[in-house]
Amino acid sequence: MISSSKKMPLPASLRIGVDVGGTNTDAVVMSDTGIVSWFKTPTTPEVGTGIFTAIKHILEENDLPPESIGSVMIGTTQFTNALIERKKLVEVGIIRIALPATASISPLTDWPKDLVEIIGRHIHLVAGGYEFDGRKISELDEDAIFKAARDFRKKGLKAIAISCVFSPMSAAMEMRAAEIVISEIPDAKITLSSEVGRLGLLERENAAILNASLSRLAISVIQSCSAALKSLKIKAPLYISQNDGTLMGVDHAERFPVMTFASGPTNSMRGAAFLSGLDDAIVIDIGGTTTDVGVLAKGFPRESSVSVDIGGVRTNFRMPDILSVGLGGGSLVRSDGAITVGPDSVGFRLSEKARIFGGDDLTATDIAVAAGIAKIGNPAAVASISPEIVSDAIKVIHQSITNAVDRMKTSAREIPVILVGGGSILAPKTIRGASRVIMPEYYSVANAIGAAIAQASGEVDKVYSYESLGRDGAIEQATKEAKNSAVSAGAAADSLKVVDISELPLAYMPGGTVRLRVKVVGDRPARPVKAGTPA
Repeated sequence: MISSSKKMPLPASLRIGVDVGGTNTDAVVMSDTGIVSWFKTPTTPEVGTGIFTAIKHILEENDLPPESIGSVMIGTTQFTNALIERKKLVEVGIIRIALPATASISPLTDWPKDLVEIIGRHIHLVAGGYEFDGRKISELDEDAIFKAARDFRKKGLKAIAISCVFSPMSAAMEMRAAEIVISEIPDAKITLSSEVGRLGLLERENAAILNASLSRLAISVIQSCSAALKSLKIKAPLYISQNDGTLMGVDHAERFPVMTFASGPTNSMRGAAFLSGLDDAIVIDIGGTTTDVGVLAKGFPRESSVSVDIGGVRTNFRMPDILSVGLGGGSLVRSDGAITVGPDSVGFRLSEKARIFGGDDLTATDIAVAAGIAKIGNPAAVASISPEIVSDAIKVIHQSITNAVDRMKTSAREIPVILVGGGSILAPKTIRGASRVIMPEYYSVANAIGAAIAQASGEVDKVYSYESLGRDGAIEQATKEAKNSAVSAGAAADSLKVVDISELPLAYMPGGTVRLRVKVVGDRPARPVKAGTPA
């Protein structure tokens, strides 16, 4: 275990943020006035074990009774890892409502072969769907839906993905199809594409299929998190981090595990904004294996404007605009000819593989110690490394970070850069294109802090006709839907705030058609702390 807690006077209202990463599980306790205590422990194969260990340590070290905790927020990479590693996924029954359109390109087109073998080709194309303006392509073929559901039941499929052409315009056909499937398979876990993706049938359908494939793991992970809190006798509300820097309730998380993809970097970015007091900046999060670079815009991660490839599958649900580089504290350094650093890494085994910890591998952390920019482990173990190798390796590391920042900038204007993550000691003190470089206090647990301070959110991304609704009417309608979505994700109705409205006129469509996106955030209602809690 890595203990780095710091005792402070205990406030009366507390919340816990936890980030389960590939190497460490970080936990922080926060009050309304700041950080109370923090702790790091190695991540465990069973996610709840590491969570239990981290929270238990903080409670005991600070003499905190369980009832003093008002809310718990957890971020996890479990779902991303499952997809990348092709583990713990289930077969999916797929229904596309579109005929006679879209028949030329079937679901799972262009998917990696190994992933298709896991998901299975259980595909039914049925009549129905909408035009861009909400007119029906054809009536929904309910008989075909019943037939598909019976086929899935016969095969023992419980995870079902339902997509429909232009369902963001109207989800009625997807919802009716779900009703039919439930009538045949009462315990089915159904994902509607209109609930997870945006415009663009194939990418939205892909997102729904991926989400359905994670349905069993979602239940397992949420139960594991809940069991950890129950073992600690914490009865506070539990929330899960989303990939836009906000939170969702556990029921929402069980239904939409794909919304956690890339939540680790976004938690770090939100934590960086909190710790630095900056709403607009570039954030560099350096961990054990990778360096993730993103952009803060108005305090939230900038979203990707293009379709995102996840595990070899193109999707179009919201994702942060993150550049990942194979550079971290555990990156292997080689000096055969030209010096190279990464992308391979010892990862979570840094504490046993690095030379400063008695291992045989030369890592980026060893280089940092040899250069005198870090004071950890046994410096004598790297004293024999030639100054030339150390100097050249530092240059490679700094150049890689500088290049990553340059790639994420959209203008020549200098912008602040915030360093977070345990590997931030590797970064240069000055970076080309940065107005200043900031490494705030508690930088190593910014991810857990980002989880602790996060709000709940709701979003709408649809096509509207300004001619029929008017601009104000369309925005009002979209805002109402986004607020309802935020409340269902756990936000308090009286705390909602619109943080982004994006309008994109679609000139190739008639009727003053505009693609309208509205995002709303709100605070999570915490359980009131009982009277008599230590202050």
